Amino acid sequence: MFVATVVEAALSLAETLAVQPEKVALGGRSMGGRMCSMAVAEGLGAAALVLVSYPLHPPDQPEHKRSAHFSEIAIPWLFVSGTRDVFGTVEELEAATAAITGPVTHHWIEGSDHVLRRKDAEVAQIVTDWLTAL
Repeated sequence: MFVATVVEAALSLAETLAVQPEKVALGGRSMGGRMCSMAVAEGLGAAALVLVSYPLHPPDQPEHKRSAHFSEIAIPWLFVSGTRDVFGTVEELEAATAAITGPVTHHWIEGSDHVLRRKDAEVAQIVTDWLTAL
């Protein structure tokens, strides 16, 4: 259901912009970003993925990784995460993203957790700079 919503919204945006879906960067925060990555793994075209606070696993359950689909996507990825995120440590996320065949950029926000409280402007600048450089 959530993936279908992402697909519908992405296709609608591409149509509104009069571009192919492969020209649109997709992403979101936490579960929203996860749904975008799953939609792309299932065949939705996209230019890139921007994942803020990706929920690699439930807190205190590192054995339940949510990254099986990573190797199916070869477009550029940006991960913006806090270094104290209980949904995935720096080491866990870097290990999981090693399976990605496309270019991967990690940006770590030192001392921040999953919420990235009071970091909205910093996150927006990171994303803007990365997308501009694509």
